[in-house]
Amino acid sequence: MDDTRQARPSDAHMQVGLARASFMNVPGSPVETRRQLLVKVAWMLLWMLYLAYPAGNLLNGDHSPAGRVLGWCCLAGFVAAYVLLVIFRSQAEMRLRACQAIVAAMIVLAVAASFVLGTAFLTLFIYAAVCVAIITPARYVLRALGGMAALTAGVGLLTHADTDNITTFALTAFLSGVAMAGLQRLVATMKELREARAAVAHLAASEERLRLARDLHDLLGHSLSLITLKSELAGRFMDAGKDEAARAQVADIEQVARQSLIDVREAVTGFRRPTLPVELAAARTALSAAQVRLEVAPELVDAWPSLATEEAGALAWALREAVTNIVRHGEGATVCTVTADESWEASGERYAVLEIADDGRGPGKSQAGNGLSGLEERLALVGGRLETGPGERGKGFRLRASVPLRTTAAPSEPSEPSAPSAPSKAR
Repeated sequence: MDDTRQARPSDAHMQVGLARASFMNVPGSPVETRRQLLVKVAWMLLWMLYLAYPAGNLLNGDHSPAGRVLGWCCLAGFVAAYVLLVIFRSQAEMRLRACQAIVAAMIVLAVAASFVLGTAFLTLFIYAAVCVAIITPARYVLRALGGMAALTAGVGLLTHADTDNITTFALTAFLSGVAMAGLQRLVATMKELREARAAVAHLAASEERLRLARDLHDLLGHSLSLITLKSELAGRFMDAGKDEAARAQVADIEQVARQSLIDVREAVTGFRRPTLPVELAAARTALSAAQVRLEVAPELVDAWPSLATEEAGALAWALREAVTNIVRHGEGATVCTVTADESWEASGERYAVLEIADDGRGPGKSQAGNGLSGLEERLALVGGRLETGPGERGKGFRLRASVPLRTTAAPSEPSEPSAPSAPSKAR
């Protein structure tokens, strides 16, 4: 793997996500570029293959030249209306009235073509039913589709179609519309899920900021109040000529200031240290931008709640490094799997194991870069180890990070405060 720390992970995630998003559309997301719109229209036109039945009727049927011209114009207008509906539906704000007018025109074309050109054009009612399902609210969609099935059957009877054809076209129109309604609901659910994941990532970051603000308030509020009080006492002692007492207060001020600096550094270090919940939220966002699905084992959410801070931070770094590598180098990857496990060593020591794997093409013959080397060093500092290699059946890339399962020690009983010690050297 190449060096994954030359650029910020967020920049790499955005670049890869934009590159893949140029040709791919996430279901439920608005189309943002012309290229995405062309891709979506191309996919939608694949369903036009079912128009081969009326097209074949125009080529081989007993139609006059004027009838054939009229039939081809009718099919061209129907396909144009279908494409126009796809374009309007792909916009961020759907033009409901325009979509309703387009679908109404498609129904009129289907009815007219069936009466003028024959029962082969009953196929158009299937597409019209699908379009009705697209623009109709969920609570009315079954009624609308039932009406389309009844209209299809009625037009078939009036055009003297076979009973089998009438049943087939009416039932297919209804079921195709129901399938499209279900797909619409699935797309809406996926959109809500993406928004929920983004909210979870935002809340996780906000929680870390709140923790830092709370810690700094508690630390600095007490320390600064104590410094203010001792400064006032030192000033009074100096005014009263009590130099020794004033020096003692100044020494205490120096000691409190030094300790406050140490506490602030520890608080900031804790803020910068990654955690598994935060990194999981960030991984979902990054992998979603790269069109990679994240599958997390349910037990990982509550795994090792009392794991020591250093060991938990090392596992979080491992997750971040693995996700960065997948986004930047995981060619062909579509799924990233994260699992948690525990293992026992021959010495009797228990280890927490975090495994991240993808289904891409794998690392090939490339050597480990600085990112993986740095991760191996981080794990070694806490007594852990790193294993990398191909995934199952030699496909993809697998990263396995292990750390000793040491739990955080319970806080001891507070002892009596001791007298201020002599000021130490500044760090």
